[in-house]
Amino acid sequence: MTDERRHHARIAFHAPARLVLGERTLDVVVLDLSLKGALIRLPASPPLSAGASGMLHVRLNESEPSEQISMQIRVAHVQGPQAGLLCICIDIDSVTHLRRLLELNLGDPALLERELSALIAE
Repeated sequence: MTDERRHHARIAFHAPARLVLGERTLDVVVLDLSLKGALIRLPASPPLSAGASGMLHVRLNESEPSEQISMQIRVAHVQGPQAGLLCICIDIDSVTHLRRLLELNLGDPALLERELSALIAE
C-alpha cells in the first residue's frame, strides 16, 4: 500500500513478535506499527495467505510479560518476506500501550489526537 492511501501514521518499530494463526504460531519481526495494524517480516516458513485471521502479540519489555500489545488481525497483503496486518480488534491495555508508543514517536500530540479521532470515526 502506498503512503498516499494510508490514513494512519505509521512508526518504525523493530521488535520480535508472535503471530498466531489457528494452530500455527510464527515468530515474526514487527517493522512498523499504526493504530490500524502492523507491517511484519515473516520467517522462511510456509507461505502466509492474505485474508488469514489470527492474533499478533508484540512484547514491549522482555522482563515484564504484561507489557505487550495484542491485537486480533487479518492479513491484508503479503509481498515477499513481508506482510501487512489489519487490526480488527484490540483490548484496552494494548491500545493504551500502542497510544503511548505512538505519542512518544510521533512527537506531536495534536497529530495523535487526529489519528484517534479518525479511528473512532471509522
